[in-house]
Amino acid sequence: MKIYVDMDDVLCETAAALCEIAAAEFSRKKCYEDIREFDLQKTFSFTDGEMKRFRELSHRPEVLASFAQTPDAVSSVRILVSRGHSVDIVTGRPASSHIGTKAWLDAAGLGDLPVTYMDKYNRAAEFTRSMDDPQVFSREEVACRSYDFAIDDSPAALEILAGWRNTRVLIFDRPWNKSFAPKRNMRRVSGWNDILAQIKEA
Repeated sequence: MKIYVDMDDVLCETAAALCEIAAAEFSRKKCYEDIREFDLQKTFSFTDGEMKRFRELSHRPEVLASFAQTPDAVSSVRILVSRGHSVDIVTGRPASSHIGTKAWLDAAGLGDLPVTYMDKYNRAAEFTRSMDDPQVFSREEVACRSYDFAIDDSPAALEILAGWRNTRVLIFDRPWNKSFAPKRNMRRVSGWNDILAQIKEA
């Protein structure tokens, strides 16, 4: 089977790391469990200027490469690959984050997996790209790949995936998606052991 795996807060603990940055650099203290919406500017009460600076800090290669692994994520992805599944990393990060993203995957032993930069949030125009950055794909282009499973946590991404009728979507349970109502092609999962069970039963 072909499986789409999101990066942030599915493979790595991005939100927890961002809380640390907000506290250390901007004195905005917020517990991970208290993040109830995906708009981090609202979550941390950033001005536009502060948000721009926050994005710059959080997308530095050394910062991206330092994020902790989500429990059981790396070993579970290896199990999926060993079972013959095709696993793609599909992220809404800007393509300019590729160096840090690839460094994280390499360190985790997942460097051979393909990485797709998908414009999940209609933000591609906000980020400048260099000639060395990977291509950013539209939602429609990625949808044409016909994934059997997609694993994501972002409500905005889940709204997109709701339209992928032939894809079974697994909602990675996080505080900011608690109020998201699963669509007909979706099921909520508590973690990677649950994900493995869902895919094995398919």
